Amino acid sequence: MIKDKLNNSKVYFALSENIRKGFEWLLANKEFLKNIKPDRYIIDGDNVWANVQIYNTKGDADYEAHRKYVDIQYMIEGNEIVGVTDITNCTTTVEYNQEKDIEFLHSTVEEEYQELNEGEFLLFYPHDAHKPSINPGETKTVKKVVVKAAIN
Repeated sequence: MIKDKLNNSKVYFALSENIRKGFEWLLANKEFLKNIKPDRYIIDGDNVWANVQIYNTKGDADYEAHRKYVDIQYMIEGNEIVGVTDITNCTTTVEYNQEKDIEFLHSTVEEEYQELNEGEFLLFYPHDAHKPSINPGETKTVKKVVVKAAIN
């Protein structure tokens, strides 16, 4: 897991071509994202795409993990708490769905949390089980984009 500000994302371009494309799209659209409507946006076919979401945070969530894609979760407006643990600390609660590239998990260890604020991103690899959308003390409406970058 990597947490940083979008303004620093060029440091991570070397991680992979698809991650670079995802960050370049976020940087190029940084101001536009405030007005963008929730939808799926294709950046490079099935290799890199973005899912813009508006939702209310909640008291708790399930952990999730992916096998085909790295998640770049960028907070456009608002803030939330995100649980993070290594996938080896989890048991499966809902089996992996290959079509949706997701499985749901339960952590078997003490959980670690990150606060995701406006202008920041969290980057999750397949070994990073994560549970986003947790209340930062109270329910908030957030606008976030999740960029999916295929592992190559």
